[in-house]
Amino acid sequence: MKLYCFGESGNAYKCALALALTGTDWQPVFVDFFKGEARSADFKKINEMGEVPVLVDGGLTLTQSGVILEHIAAKTGQLGGRPEDRQEIQRWLFWDNHKLSTQIGTTRFLMNFLPPEKRPEAVIPFLQGRLKAAYAILNDHLAARDWIVGDGPSIADLSCCGYLFYPEPFGFDRKDWPHIDVWLARIAALPGWKHPYDLMQRAFPA
Repeated sequence: MKLYCFGESGNAYKCALALALTGTDWQPVFVDFFKGEARSADFKKINEMGEVPVLVDGGLTLTQSGVILEHIAAKTGQLGGRPEDRQEIQRWLFWDNHKLSTQIGTTRFLMNFLPPEKRPEAVIPFLQGRLKAAYAILNDHLAARDWIVGDGPSIADLSCCGYLFYPEPFGFDRKDWPHIDVWLARIAALPGWKHPYDLMQRAFPA
């Protein structure tokens, strides 16, 4: 498989991590996002939405991290949970994309990758307030369980953890959310786990 990605993309990291944890043979294809490659005419021939990640598996091209995660789980027979868990896993994938990852991605971009003079400062605390509510939901959910769904790691965990391993500040401190902290440590202890910047090439100057 080929994964079009770049290191700073939390959504790409979810998919790269799923490929790594399942022992899948895959190749990262670097997309120079900050120089506009994802919005180029050539890239839009691969994904009309102008976004990463994109997974190419033979003659199949998939976009959107949730779709890619489900494909990896189905093809490898790993991280998909029990059949009766499928809808609950999807519920957390949709929640993550709507309430967590999208807002972290925007906040982190504004705080770290946009020049200070271009930052809409009032937007950042607003988004951080919404994120605190999302962190509380996830932290409370993990208070009495090891994994988001079922008795083992699933693509629900990989979806929700994706952005939380990044070092750049966006208003999240693991020590403030003890159940999330323990859960992230549990994920990082899985065989094959790697930090996003070890799995994918960085696009923004370090």
